Amino acid sequence: MKKTMLLKYVASVVVLVLASCVDHEFKDVSTSPNTNESLFAELEADGYQYYQNGNTLAPASESPHGSFRVRFNETAASSLDSDGELPEGTTFKEGAVIVKEVYKNNALSLYAIMKKAPSDPSAANGWLWAEYALDGTAVYAISQKGIGCTGCHGDTPNRDFVRTFDFH
Repeated sequence: MKKTMLLKYVASVVVLVLASCVDHEFKDVSTSPNTNESLFAELEADGYQYYQNGNTLAPASESPHGSFRVRFNETAASSLDSDGELPEGTTFKEGAVIVKEVYKNNALSLYAIMKKAPSDPSAANGWLWAEYALDGTAVYAISQKGIGCTGCHGDTPNRDFVRTFDFH
């Protein structure tokens, strides 16, 4: 009887231990929604390539931005052709980041950032859209989902919502 009781006790302990080892679902941080802070932090990463050798470009007549320079992270740059442009009818790869450095009176004044993140709940047309003051304060948050941006960026012709190639 003592053996039976001991076996039942051991079996109960084993069952309890195994039951406590549930399969926890861990969230993959690579698919976590981006934040204004995480997107701003990406502009400080290494590996960016400047469009047209980093020359400051004049805004198109209808652009709300001032003079600017554009740079592409490695993922975005890998989508560009030998002329450093996105071919018509193609799209950037997921994870592409494009940074527009906006200048006023020859001084850097604003960052406009697009990140290709089609599964992010804050994305519009597959992109996150944000603008930042130099200190990282979001002056146009990703939660706005590109309202005020996509209207012009979606005009024809466009190359995956990037207009720089058609104007410069």
